[in-house]
This record gives sequence, C-alpha cells and structure tokens, in this order.
Amino acid sequence: MRLTPELIVKAYAGGVFPMAETADDPTIHWFEPRQRGVLPLDGFRASRSLLRSRRRGGFRFCCDSDFGGVMRACADRDVTWINDEIFRVFNELHMMGLAHSVEVRCPDGALAGGVYGLAVGGAFFAESMVSRVTDGSKLALAELVARLRRGGFWLMDTQYLTPHLASLGGIEIPRARYRQLLAEALIAPAQAETAFAPVNPDSADGAFWS
Repeated sequence: MRLTPELIVKAYAGGVFPMAETADDPTIHWFEPRQRGVLPLDGFRASRSLLRSRRRGGFRFCCDSDFGGVMRACADRDVTWINDEIFRVFNELHMMGLAHSVEVRCPDGALAGGVYGLAVGGAFFAESMVSRVTDGSKLALAELVARLRRGGFWLMDTQYLTPHLASLGGIEIPRARYRQLLAEALIAPAQAETAFAPVNPDSADGAFWS
C-alpha cells in the first residue's frame, strides 16, 4: 500500500494510525486502540534525576535539524514498526511542514535523544522516541512538551501507554474520550511556527524547557 501525506493526515484526524510488523514488511496495518495513550501537556513530570541530567550534561536542544536522522535512529532497534513506506511518507510530511522532530545534542554534536511526530491543528501525534545516552529521550520529550505548550497545542497523543511514558505523566483514556479531545484539538488555534522554532534564542542551550 502506498501512503500519501493526505491519507496520513486524514487517518490521524480520524483517530487511526499506521504501523508495519517489521522494517522489512511492506504491509501497512491500521490501529485505533480502545485505550489511547496521551500525555497531558500540563501533567509532565520531571524527576530530580532528569533535572540533574540536564544540568550536568551540557546538552543543546533544537527542532527539525535532522528529521530523517531522528527517524532512522528511532528505527535502529531489533524490532521496529517503521518500514520504508512510513519513513518515506513522514519525510514528505516533514517537507510540507507537518511532521517535526526535536533533537537533544551532546556537546560534541552527537544525537543524545530525539522524538518525532505529526502536527495537525492543535494535536501532536508523537510517533517514536530514541535515546542514545541516559535520559536522552526523556529530555527530548520534556522539550517537546514545552514547545507544544508554548504553541498553544491542546493534545499530545502517544498512541499507547508504556511504563516509560507513565513515569513522565502519561495516562490512558477510553477511545470515546480520546475522539472528543481530538475533535477539540483539531480546531484549536495552535501556532506550529511558534512551537517548532529551530531554537530558543533566549536560552544558552537553545531549549524552551526550563
């Protein structure tokens, strides 16, 4: 099945998202969980150890500096649902200004962590995260939450709830409640250009998270 940007946007706006069984499987499967994972934008929890990681790590934060690289890093694991078709269409969505990545960089410029996803209206659909150093993905998620709040987004969808996300404030909600929140978020007056500015010029490390 060949995915198009228009099909992806329509599917996500309807509460459905695609996955492949493996990186080598060309078949696309569509999902709409009965219990949906979301991360309330006012409910993100930063642990003391995460705050220490940021203070001591010398990290720099940025947005959309290497979208394709973040996707490849997210797929670089033994089992992944990101096949070539999903990789291709999300890079097209990125070129259209709809898909975004948040990167956390080590002092030497290497990727410490990242997250990418799709923005539609006031909803952001977080697709996958990667961590190359301790707390790398958590730092990226904290930065993403700060950016979404800054841009007036209403909803951050995580698809499923993992223990990792639950430790950061993620919750599960029933499908009917998710659809209600999604409908409200899609018409919210969010400002993507504000949320996904390359860096914060007022921050020494480029971050919007403090």
